[in-house]
Amino acid sequence: MASSGAVPFWRAAGMTYITYSNICANLVRNCLKEPYKAEALSREKVHFSFSKWVEGKPEKPTVRSDTPGQ
Repeated sequence: MASSGAVPFWRAAGMTYITYSNICANLVRNCLKEPYKAEALSREKVHFSFSKWVEGKPEKPTVRSDTPGQ
């Protein structure tokens, strides 16, 4: 049974903690002065690769780049 105690405001707003955390991180990055802002924005990018497995062996990976929140 759920407790009827205080609910975090991000939960009351219908957000997950990850969504709330990403919004806060973006606000902080946008408040920084140069050159710190450019450096922080460059760290925001995420690089990952996909490998499709066929008959128990991986095919050549596909490298992708993504920016969270977009």
